[in-house]
Amino acid sequence: MLFATGPSINTRLLVAVLASVALLITEQRGQQLDFLRATLSFFIEPLKHLVDMPSVLIEQTNNTVNSYAALKKDNERLREDQLIHQTRLLKLEALEKENIRLRALLENSFKLGEQVLIAELLSIKMAPYEHILVVNKGTRFGVHPQQPVLDANGVVGQVFRALPLSSEIMLITDPNHAIPVQVNRNGLLTIAVGSGQLNRLILPFLPSNADIRPGDLLITSGLGGTFPQGYPVAVVDEFTSQPNKAFASITATPSAKLDRNRELMIVWSKSTPVPLIAKPPSPETAGTEDAHK
Repeated sequence: MLFATGPSINTRLLVAVLASVALLITEQRGQQLDFLRATLSFFIEPLKHLVDMPSVLIEQTNNTVNSYAALKKDNERLREDQLIHQTRLLKLEALEKENIRLRALLENSFKLGEQVLIAELLSIKMAPYEHILVVNKGTRFGVHPQQPVLDANGVVGQVFRALPLSSEIMLITDPNHAIPVQVNRNGLLTIAVGSGQLNRLILPFLPSNADIRPGDLLITSGLGGTFPQGYPVAVVDEFTSQPNKAFASITATPSAKLDRNRELMIVWSKSTPVPLIAKPPSPETAGTEDAHK
């Protein structure tokens, strides 16, 4: 023959089937193939892991990416929550301090004995040599010029200009402001004048031999008719005698917290009740006023 031919396909199929049957019978009848199976598995197992490795790597990579994305999202959410909670804590702290200030004002308003109206700070005019505050109460609430203004610690100043919806208050540290005071220890009378500095008053009219010393409390004397007697004004912090001059150099620190107030007390010394709400004129009153006009 020119070309050699091998077994036919049917022959090979028959041989394979017979070999398979023989192997199955051998497997069922005894354990002769266990060693062969173990030997083959030793070589096949790494191939199985090598075949599974791409899918395992892809799955692990997906899990890692998803975990990173989830952690990043949770981290951003926690940061936002932390910022929100910190902001709320700041607001709560501010409200707590405001509550403390209002409680102090309320307690002191009962101790004063005069009628008071609590006003909130609107703005500050701190031009050179001018210390003016603007509050949210005016003539519609009965406020008028020269009324004393206090905080929970002492005298702040007096109403300088009263407008319908607001009032301007001149601080006791304004250079144009003077307040009659007396030394609480011995009753010595003098005048405290604003220095233009927010934390200092000047007592320019006491001689070098005056009975006054650092640490003395200055209170309102009641003279002049503007400030009722007995309100804390300042504490003497320096006394310097000047032999060549008629008066000593004396400075004092205001008792009121002039740079920290958000609420102030406007004081009435009259017995007329303070209007808490601005009321429009009644029709009868309006008609009478029009007739007079």
